[in-house]
Amino acid sequence: MQNIVEVNSVIKKFVDTKVLDDISLSIELGDKIAMMGPNGAGKTTLIRAILGFYHIDKGSISVEGYDPVKSRVDVLKVVSFIPQLPPPIKLSVSELLKFVERSTNTKIEKIVQHANMMELDLKKHLNKPFFKLSGGMKQKLLISIALAKKSRLLVFDEPTANLDPKSREHFYKLLSSINYEHSTIFVTHRIEEINGLVNRKVYIDLGKVVEDERI
Repeated sequence: MQNIVEVNSVIKKFVDTKVLDDISLSIELGDKIAMMGPNGAGKTTLIRAILGFYHIDKGSISVEGYDPVKSRVDVLKVVSFIPQLPPPIKLSVSELLKFVERSTNTKIEKIVQHANMMELDLKKHLNKPFFKLSGGMKQKLLISIALAKKSRLLVFDEPTANLDPKSREHFYKLLSSINYEHSTIFVTHRIEEINGLVNRKVYIDLGKVVEDERI
């Protein structure tokens, strides 16, 4: 079975500093990974390289067989990404939902259903610009879109950073209810919150995988 993600001997430099230092990592379908490490370890850089946001200096990355830079559109079709800080989207909530439906064939009704499970009533905010929503509301909406899309790879970069404890609980309950085949990468400092949702821990430091174990 082909791995969903293959990272082979990747080097990424910023100026003269190696942020990713000959790093390799394989992710199989069904892997639920807690990706951990200190600030500056290279976690977010690795995620952004996997998503095709960064060109790498050496090595190779493939997502479902695609090069994430050369075939970025194909990669983004099979990936849902939740950043730690929501992007400054200028569309209204209604426009954003319609855009997602058209571009990813994700039903708005399913997004609304997930939002309701996160205790976010989208009908009250349809005409508001996304960037004017509170941080927690933005995150709930992005989570709802990501899970409704039914992607093969879910990538969460500190997804609960803007959520209160009750909303975090709803988020993890929603994740537990997913019934389609997928892999997940959680970049997190809260391993105790996701212990029941992961089956693998990957620890990164100084741009290298220093620990990789199944749990």
